[in-house]
Amino acid sequence: MTAHKEDKEDPTSGPPQDLDVAAAQASVTLLERLAEKLGGRASVTAVYGEPVTADGVTVIPVAKVAYGFGGGTGRTVEGAKAGDGGGGGGGVEAKPIGYIEIRDGVSTYRPIRDPWRDIALPLAALALAVTLPKAVRALRRRR
Repeated sequence: MTAHKEDKEDPTSGPPQDLDVAAAQASVTLLERLAEKLGGRASVTAVYGEPVTADGVTVIPVAKVAYGFGGGTGRTVEGAKAGDGGGGGGGVEAKPIGYIEIRDGVSTYRPIRDPWRDIALPLAALALAVTLPKAVRALRRRR
């Protein structure tokens, strides 16, 4: 007994748009699940630990935590060949920015200084301020 082509069940025989919508929904669902799982874990406590208390002083770490995700899917139909594909990625960044110090019932925020901004940048500006006038004078002489 032979079956007609129309009688065979083929999951790809439906309109390509239905598959594109299903693939897009699967991609969104995956990204939402990743965001929920990693977003809940991307915290200051997870990165730097719990607050520390010693000698009547409590230190609470403060950090900037960010995460992002992206992904996509695609489908192509070229003649008798069809192809599906997808991909995604994400990342989490945690950067210490300071700490809160609690001593005798008084809390004080203490930022962590960035050596690049505090030392290297002023030195570069000073070097530029010294060399720029000399360079401008040398260019004027050439005219």
